[in-house]
Amino acid sequence: MTLTRRRLLACSASSFVAAPFAVWAEEKPTIHVMKDPNCGCCSAWIDILEKNGFAVTTERSFGTLLIRHKLDSGIPQNMTSCHTGEIEGYMIEGHVPPADIRKLLAERPDAIGLAVPGMPYGSPGMGSEDEREAYEVFLIFRDGSTKVFSHYDAA
Repeated sequence: MTLTRRRLLACSASSFVAAPFAVWAEEKPTIHVMKDPNCGCCSAWIDILEKNGFAVTTERSFGTLLIRHKLDSGIPQNMTSCHTGEIEGYMIEGHVPPADIRKLLAERPDAIGLAVPGMPYGSPGMGSEDEREAYEVFLIFRDGSTKVFSHYDAA
């Protein structure tokens, strides 16, 4: 196959058109996480997010400052856990699986965000998934009400 001027122009044009999509495909959703600097499960959850294609920034916070941030962001007290993330205008409370965060971002509901209250064993960052206890991920609405977003059976 001979490279003619016409083929060169066609290749150049198609590369020019496809280039913005190649950059877009490489972008990772960025989540900002506020966490206690001494919390190992928070760090484990962050590692899981990074392995699943998220870019993560962190901010040290603990005690009443972290609790105040959660409540001020609209997370009901009965939905709290150890760390709080924010991604594209949504709050992510606790050990929410990466697949649920992606589903939230794809569906874009009118809500505050997602929460896994407490620290259920086997949720991301909380021990072996093979020994997981059943838990639910909740969607938090702007009025403070919640509904089950997804359910994970015990292993």
